[in-house]
Amino acid sequence: MIRTASALVAIAGLAQPALAQNVCASRDVLVSSLLKDYSETPTALGMSDNGAVIEVLSTRDGATWTILMTTPDGQSCVVATGEAWEPVEPQVATLGNEA
Repeated sequence: MIRTASALVAIAGLAQPALAQNVCASRDVLVSSLLKDYSETPTALGMSDNGAVIEVLSTRDGATWTILMTTPDGQSCVVATGEAWEPVEPQVATLGNEA
């Protein structure tokens, strides 16, 4: 997590330590950095109730991943980063003991 945040902080030109602030920049800058530095590409996205777009970017093998949030005003921020991303098949939700 710190490695991704540190790289993005350098790109965004922020002077304070990465853990003391949000890592935000234009979506293009963040996505380009994640592709170049970590080979991460968008793999999933959705829209939150407040109109922000949430994106998951990961490496092809899932070794690393990043979650970005882009607000309606166009600002993108790193929400979380990690390792060992694994997609799962959608499951049908059931109520109670129905089978």
